[in-house]
Amino acid sequence: MIDLEKLKGTKVMVIDDSHTIRRSAEIFLAQGGCGVILAENGFDALGKIATFRPDIIFCDIMMPRLDGYQTCALLKQNDNYRRIPVIMLSSKDGLFDRAKGRLAGSNHYLTKPFTKDSLLQTVANFAFAQK
Repeated sequence: MIDLEKLKGTKVMVIDDSHTIRRSAEIFLAQGGCGVILAENGFDALGKIATFRPDIIFCDIMMPRLDGYQTCALLKQNDNYRRIPVIMLSSKDGLFDRAKGRLAGSNHYLTKPFTKDSLLQTVANFAFAQK
């Protein structure tokens, strides 16, 4: 069982080129008491991260221009952002995809479609570790 009280105020960024995924994540996270910022792609996210300073980032893998692996690697190479947990989001659930995410610096992997509980549990697991 997730203690939603502990999630309140956790700042979560969701990077995904799918409006449906962004909106679903936003609704689930808001219901959990999280602050949410949305980004359509890696470039959009990099432009927002300095202002928002998220506690955790969910990042789609397959995006145009700057994919999730590249976005994650750029974040992990930056001293200001490397400690932020990055959770890769993908409909692919293969060993290769998970390994490639790890090589880019991701902290975890969540398969789409995700449930409200799986999303909030992932936030809980990483947000509590940060505090």
